[in-house]
Amino acid sequence: MTLEEAKAYLLRRAREMGLSAEVLFQEERELSLRAQQGVLEEIKEARQGGLGLRVVAEGRVGYAYTEELSQEALEWALAEARENALLSGKEGFLPEGKPLGHHDLLGEGLSAPLEAKKEAALGLERALRSDPRTQSVMMAAYLEREARVALASTQGAEGGFRTGLAALGGSFVLKEGESLKQGWDFRPAKEFHALDPGRTALELREKTARLLGARPLRTGRYRAYLEPRAMAGLLRVFAEALSGKNALEGKSRLLGRLGEQVASAWVTLVDDPTLEKGLASRPLDAEGTPARPVTLIERGVFRSFLHNSETARALGQANTGHAFRRYRSTLDVAPSNLYLLPVGNLKLERGVLIAEFMGLHAGANPVSLDFSLQALGLWVEEGEVRHAVENFAVSGNLLELFQAIEALGEDLDWELMGSAYGSPTVAVAELSFAGA
Repeated sequence: MTLEEAKAYLLRRAREMGLSAEVLFQEERELSLRAQQGVLEEIKEARQGGLGLRVVAEGRVGYAYTEELSQEALEWALAEARENALLSGKEGFLPEGKPLGHHDLLGEGLSAPLEAKKEAALGLERALRSDPRTQSVMMAAYLEREARVALASTQGAEGGFRTGLAALGGSFVLKEGESLKQGWDFRPAKEFHALDPGRTALELREKTARLLGARPLRTGRYRAYLEPRAMAGLLRVFAEALSGKNALEGKSRLLGRLGEQVASAWVTLVDDPTLEKGLASRPLDAEGTPARPVTLIERGVFRSFLHNSETARALGQANTGHAFRRYRSTLDVAPSNLYLLPVGNLKLERGVLIAEFMGLHAGANPVSLDFSLQALGLWVEEGEVRHAVENFAVSGNLLELFQAIEALGEDLDWELMGSAYGSPTVAVAELSFAGA
């Protein structure tokens, strides 16, 4: 069957069986080109996709999926989802929906010929090696991903979209004197022609080279300046506290604090799935709810969790259109383009400029929001970077960090970590540093 035939078949059969059903189709294509020593050592292209079912039988919800679109496979998936619903004991419902159309967020963004993409990977490696301080290049790669999503339900939801991105990534080692530093980064864009291997290599080298010759940092409490990459990592952890699903499960420190001042008045935090050229933009969520911008924290005041229909109903709040699931998984909540609104009142004075954190998965607790993280950075004195600092860890609590934010820069940079997280450089009044 074609996809359209499979969707129509499943919805018709679900109605005949007295079921409410939601059909989610996802297909992804990934291409990776890896350069080494002036030649392409790896070219990989992979495709994966399938159809996920969520059904409600006797008021209970169940899931199943299939990667085949034959009539037999569809019948099996529908029967499996119904049986899982009856066995699960989990109450559920499907939200009312409407036709939202099909949207192309990618266009011709990845339409460049393969030869041009090969040259992008090779060009990045050449540019990384052109610096005499480069000791080795472990990776220089071009990556792209294209995704197609389609959704329909017995409750009237219907829509879909196509999206994707291209990226250049590198990992290398610089040496100056006795000092060695490994650099890595991943620079995505919505369109291939927006990538520039030479510029990317220059930025990667400059960001890594400034960390050479680092000195140990003394233990103490210092004013901290978190660069966008470092702050984006913390936003990813903080997003767990913004999840309506985690709040419903008692795993969010923000539960019961709507309308309260939870951060400094400089902090406005927004999730906007509708951003033009946003790395994780989408016109609808995994339930067919139309996408819209949501202000989560406004001038320090907590305004909203991120919700799907289930969490919104359970907590008596508005559905924000942030349902997330893969065709193989159950319903969850996730941000899209989550970012701190730039202000433009930041000036460097004295303190530590944190370039990046390491070990976020192990060193940051998304429930308590406590963190203790190894980091790399630079010492700032009288508004100027004086030297790199290393061998230190930063600890604290994310809610306290947000409350101590004193200023934000004017430029917004993005990091892609499943969802997209954006931030300017952020100044925090004081953090605890454990060093030499």
